[in-house]
Amino acid sequence: MLFERIESKGLAHYSYLIADGTQAVVIDPRRDCDIYVKRTVQEGFRIATILETHRNEDYVVGSVELAARTGAEIWHADWELPYEYGQAVEDGQTWQVGRLRIRAIHTPGHTPGSMSYLLHDPDGFPWVVFTGDALFAGDVGRTDLVDVDRKDEMANLLYDSLFNKLLPLGDHVVVCPGHGSGSVCGAAIAERVWTTIGLEKRHNAKLQLTDRDEFVAETAKVLERPPYFQRMEVWNLAGAPLLGSMPSAAPLDAGEFEQRARDGQILDTRMELGFSAAHVPGATSIWLDGVPSFAGWFLNTEQPLLLVNKTDDSTEAMRYLLRIGFDNVAGTLADGMMSWHRSGRRSVATKTVVVQELCTLLDRHENAWILDVRSSDEIESDGEIGGAHHIHVTQLPERMNEVPQDRSIYIFCGSGLRSMIGASLLQRAGWDDVTVVLGGLAGWSSITCPIR
Repeated sequence: MLFERIESKGLAHYSYLIADGTQAVVIDPRRDCDIYVKRTVQEGFRIATILETHRNEDYVVGSVELAARTGAEIWHADWELPYEYGQAVEDGQTWQVGRLRIRAIHTPGHTPGSMSYLLHDPDGFPWVVFTGDALFAGDVGRTDLVDVDRKDEMANLLYDSLFNKLLPLGDHVVVCPGHGSGSVCGAAIAERVWTTIGLEKRHNAKLQLTDRDEFVAETAKVLERPPYFQRMEVWNLAGAPLLGSMPSAAPLDAGEFEQRARDGQILDTRMELGFSAAHVPGATSIWLDGVPSFAGWFLNTEQPLLLVNKTDDSTEAMRYLLRIGFDNVAGTLADGMMSWHRSGRRSVATKTVVVQELCTLLDRHENAWILDVRSSDEIESDGEIGGAHHIHVTQLPERMNEVPQDRSIYIFCGSGLRSMIGASLLQRAGWDDVTVVLGGLAGWSSITCPIR
């Protein structure tokens, strides 16, 4: 038997590989699907079936790609949507995988046709339920993504799915959701790496809301929605373009890079200190491991994308980008910023200060304007800086008019990484006097602007 969870870093996306006898099943595969093929070949299994829990919005589902490589059958949920691939799952449908049996359970709420899959062990006992985005560790699925105007209706459906279908499966049943902590598909997903029905009944705050009206009021909320979700909605019904093998970004010399960038957008994946020292004018800073979480907020999926990396190896950046639908990568700057400087081209720097320096400036009554780009949850849990102006980094492109251009702007987050994203966006839009604060709250000691 083979049972593995595969995590897509940055997206906190979980897919699952289950095998017994000679056959294997993959649930909610990602687009760069070589990992599933490699693992099953190593263990002597054949991928025969691909199951989807719902029409995903935060990543490109890899079902079509994986089926093209393996010949597996695809079964998708949300039967009322106009899928161009696979077959629609029916409530109660079963699949035999060696000694294991999988049964589909219709659990609407996150989407109208969401499916969970209950895995029975070799002795026939209910063992694991794959819940997609219906139930997470510590949270439940969003109800606002299908249609904001239907969020109350979807929350009512989710209530029935949770309390009448999933929780009665038994406290012993292991819960395997579609995402972990950090995903935009849940507001408060816990860091329980593994969980069970019993643990969720005891510790999941949403599951304590047994009154239907109270549950709906708490769950039917509108949360932030990254722009790239629009492409995911289309591709995850039509099937994303096939990759075949993992594509690479073509290395470009400084001249060709500059020429192509005129009609494109530049993503610099180096860490914040490298970007601050020198970067190509107009570049957006998103450190490599932050690309899955933030590229979809600030970059256009239609416009050609040029990469600046720490090294010439763009494999990891390409994986991250392809998972969220950025296929139009026009190339990468060969030899990075060194080649740019050797060519004599102009670069731009971003000022930085450590947090203690900013505290000193504030207490001297310098003309500083603090932009806090942390989330509201972070501010509530970690503390608010008195006098700071709060604009979450994901909202900055739409709210730049709130940031003055005649003041020294100091951008603050938990470390400096997201602050550098904000700084790059402001610099690209014409702000000159921008400084990133390094260090987070740990060293904050301003009397003028205390933490409260």
